[in-house]
Amino acid sequence: METETQKILENIRLKRIAKKISLLNLATEVGISHSHLYYIESKRVVPSIDVLVKISKALEISMKELLE
Repeated sequence: METETQKILENIRLKRIAKKISLLNLATEVGISHSHLYYIESKRVVPSIDVLVKISKALEISMKELLE
């Protein structure tokens, strides 16, 4: 997995923690299983663009923030 991709996946975890949202709550809001979100945050799975958009909306951040 490329370093840029790893940074994006790490950003998801960091933004979720900063906003004090549980893994289960974010996964539910995004419409994915908590295990799928766990695999995304632990860099085992690369999500689709659709899921990334849903995550950014659920975290109330722009895609740009997620990608930085």
